[in-house]
Formats: sequence, structure tokens, C-alpha cells
Amino acid sequence: MSVLRNLESKLTDLVEGTFGRVFRSAVRPVELARKLTKEMEEHKRVSVSRTYVPNEYVVWLSPEDRERHEGAENEIIGELAAYLLEHARRERLAMVSRPHIEFRTDKRLSLGQFGIQARMVRPESAQDGGEREPVQGDHGHTMIYSTAERLRQPVQETGGSRAQQAILVAEGKRFVVPPDGATIGRSRECDVVLGDANVSRRHAELRGEGTGGGAYTISDLGSTNGVRVNGRAVQDGHPLQAGDRIELGTAQVLFELE
Repeated sequence: MSVLRNLESKLTDLVEGTFGRVFRSAVRPVELARKLTKEMEEHKRVSVSRTYVPNEYVVWLSPEDRERHEGAENEIIGELAAYLLEHARRERLAMVSRPHIEFRTDKRLSLGQFGIQARMVRPESAQDGGEREPVQGDHGHTMIYSTAERLRQPVQETGGSRAQQAILVAEGKRFVVPPDGATIGRSRECDVVLGDANVSRRHAELRGEGTGGGAYTISDLGSTNGVRVNGRAVQDGHPLQAGDRIELGTAQVLFELE
């Protein structure tokens, strides 16, 4: 129990301490910590006697978010790496080296959005010329998260069953949809930003139906090229099911539930 309290204390420190002031109105380190551990858990690799998890993480931030923590980046990365290492030890997960975290900028992301890539990389050695060798190949899909509709929740995890999480897969990325929905379009103000020129600035909107999670509808926001679900044109309030393929102009989007 003392280890659990220690982890919760670290999260609280990230929220309320020096780094919390840096991220007061945008991406917060506590959100990065939670999503990094989520990516760690979702990329497990079981061997004969151990369960391995990624040791290298790339965090993609919008230019605005990157600028907000200028001067404190190394300290933030150090805290996040220490948190990942402690989480792995608590859950008895193995890493081939200490966690390595790198921040990068993606101009396609808007304020409050961030992406995470995770992979396993063998540590540098003299035999391989000092290069970091991937164990599982190159980075896969980037999971995109948004804090635009941030849920105000305590640091401690609550019990009970977890509601299904909606995911949109588009342009090689996975976008997490907030429980009450998200707007999709080319505008930086949208929750899900797509780069396809045939997508309108505010093309469509996903709406969460009810408080239990898992029920979503999609509506056309007066787009130029329309919205199609599984090949059929839709307008307002069309229900979505896991596996549905959404077309926004020529952009292809897959709707998933986890």
C-alpha cells in the first residue's frame, strides 16, 4: 500500500508542483503520465519468463504546448521516466533499459492535443556501433489524446467497470474521443484534426449518447463533401457501431470501441 501511496503522491506533485504551473491551461504532466503508462500496458510482449514493455517513448506536442514548458522540459522528462520505471517495477514488467522519453513538435496538433509512440529498443552497445536497435520494429500508430474536454477527476483511480472508449483511426493515427463527443475537421479548433484537403474546416461531429459510454452518433456539420458511413450518406444523428468506416470527403476514418 505504501508503494501505491507513493505513486499517487508523485502524480499529485506533478499536478500541483512546479510543472503544474507550466501546464495550467493545456497539456498537464499528470495526463502525460497516465497516458504513457496506458501505452506501456497496451504494448506488452510476453516471453517465456517475463513480460516486456516498451522502453522508448516519443511524446508529440503542439507548438503551443511545446513552448509553454520551454526551460523545464528536461525536468519533466526526468519525472515522467521515473514514474514509468516505478510503475513497471510495481507491476513486475521488464524493460531492456531505463525508459527513454523524447518530446517532439507536430504542427498538425492543436493546443491540448498530444500523441504518444512507444517501442522497445535494445540499449546501445559497442558491437552495433552505438545505434539503438528496435526490438519490435519502427514506431507504430501514434495514439492521439485531447484535453479539450478534460474530465475533472481525482488522482486516485475509482473502482467499478470501465466504460468503453471510442477511438477514431485516421491518417495513421489513433484519436481518443472524449465521452461527450468530438468535432472533426481541418481547423485547429477541432478535437480531431485531419490534414486531407477534401475535409471541411468543421466537417462532422461525434456525440456521446448517455453517461455509460460506448454509444455515439455522427452528424454532418454542413460540410462541402459530405459524410458517409459504410458507403451510405448520412446527415444528423446517425448511430455508430464498432468497425464502422466513415468517409469525410475522401478521408477514411475507422470507428472503434475499446
